[in-house]
Amino acid sequence: MTTTPTEITTSSDSEAESLTETTVSADTAAVLAAPPMPRALIRRRIKADQNGVLIAATLMALLGWGALYVLIMSVPPLALYRWLFFILLYLAVTGTVLPFIWYLNNRFSGARPVMGGTILREGMWCGLVAITVAWLQMIRAANGALAFFLALSFLVIEIFLRVRETRS
Repeated sequence: MTTTPTEITTSSDSEAESLTETTVSADTAAVLAAPPMPRALIRRRIKADQNGVLIAATLMALLGWGALYVLIMSVPPLALYRWLFFILLYLAVTGTVLPFIWYLNNRFSGARPVMGGTILREGMWCGLVAITVAWLQMIRAANGALAFFLALSFLVIEIFLRVRETRS
């Protein structure tokens, strides 16, 4: 029988800590005793996860570019429609770059397959860079160096996140 930390009613903090440690170690032992999942099953789950991201990317790109075309061709440039422009541009760019990011990750990831959430996050970074540069262009503040350093900063953040993922 294991005790949970909420069931502990002792006056000594050291006794409570030892009970909590035994509970954690018992739970950890149960997890470690479970048979590991076969590699083939893990790869199939990751492949299904990636396929779901690619289906979502197709829908995002079609919806985003189609609605963006309708917005640009038929609506006057008022404040509400400018915000809608940025939202649709974000959807369109994110959905468009996801298949390319999927290909690059599958091509260069080596033995470690990449989860669909990582692919989606990288696509979202690209969409964020695109709408930031579009906004800077709208206020006439964009130039090549600024766009380069903006993309570089997002790339550095993504590298830090990927390094953190691989260590855990």
